Amino acid sequence: MAGDHGPQVLRTDPGLIKWYHMHMNRYKYFRWTPRTVKLTFWYVFAVPTAMGYLAYKTEGKYNMRVKRRGDTVLEF
Repeated sequence: MAGDHGPQVLRTDPGLIKWYHMHMNRYKYFRWTPRTVKLTFWYVFAVPTAMGYLAYKTEGKYNMRVKRRGDTVLEF
């Protein structure tokens, strides 16, 4: 039933195949450019540092459990 159906029915797009191979071998073609250095800095250092700072500063301020109508979210 679900076996081989003979020759390929659909045509393959050469551009799509080229993109697929480039995508699978991306690590071979990577180069450090000013753009990749900036992106790496932001995603590896700046964003986690900012999120950690916000988590540290707001720890214990908010209690989201069992709030009734009219109660405030702030606990400080």
